[in-house]
Amino acid sequence: MGIDIKKNSIDLGIVTTNGDAMLAFYRDTLGFKYERQIPMPIGEGIMHRMYCGESLIKLVVLPAAPDKAAPGGIGGATGYRYWTITISNLEETVAACERAGRTVAIAPREVRPGVRIAMVEDPDGNWVEFLSLG
Repeated sequence: MGIDIKKNSIDLGIVTTNGDAMLAFYRDTLGFKYERQIPMPIGEGIMHRMYCGESLIKLVVLPAAPDKAAPGGIGGATGYRYWTITISNLEETVAACERAGRTVAIAPREVRPGVRIAMVEDPDGNWVEFLSLG
C-alpha cells in the first residue's frame, strides 16, 4: 500500500535567518508568486508563502540561528541536498541569478541528449537545480 496523494505537487520548507536575501532570491530573482506572510504556528518566526508552479515554498525566517546543514551541494553531506525546477529558459535564468550575485555551482550543460541542467546557490548556500528538456 502506498500513500494516497491528494495534491499534484509538494510543499517545501526552507529555514533561514537570512530572510531578506532569501526572499529577494526566490520571489524577486526567480519570480515565485508571493502569497503572504504569516506567523509561524510552532515556535517563533515568520513564514513567507510562495508558489513555484503548483508547489508551495515555505520560507521560514527564524530570529535565532539553529544548527546549519553542511554546505557543499551534492557532495557536501547526506540528506536533502538540492531540489529541481523544470524550466524552459535555462540560460536566461542562470544569467539572472548571476546578476543577482548568486554563485553558479554548475554552469548550464547537457547531461544526456535533450536534457540540460544548471545548479545555483541561494543566499544560504542551498543548491537549486534548473532542468531544461528539449
